[in-house]
Amino acid sequence: MTVELNHTIVAAHDKKASARFLADILGLEVGPQYGPFIPVEIPNGVTLDYMDTSGEITPQHYAFLVSEEDFDKIFARIQNAGLTHWADPHHTRPGEINHNDGGRGTYFDDLNGHNLEIITRPYGSGG
Repeated sequence: MTVELNHTIVAAHDKKASARFLADILGLEVGPQYGPFIPVEIPNGVTLDYMDTSGEITPQHYAFLVSEEDFDKIFARIQNAGLTHWADPHHTRPGEINHNDGGRGTYFDDLNGHNLEIITRPYGSGG
């Protein structure tokens, strides 16, 4: 059996601005609108489809596995944007990165309060 995550819908108050935010931080492209969605395709083929909502947004967590080189580039964009970042998911260690499993990681929020994470090693991979 083959099962792969293909896409997920991300709630946003402004889908265009939210998709642009993610794409700019990760160094990706925003795809053309498809129905009510603005997609950002991740290099492994998973698409985050941003959709406008007028109601309250329940924050979700999205973690992105990146190379060491890409971490440096993305982290520089986070800093250049003046975003607060944390070493932990509970946001108790501001301005830090973590070194879990021998890699590096940090958390930051998007425009809608979604908790975004970049990591260079999958959790549980050791190190």
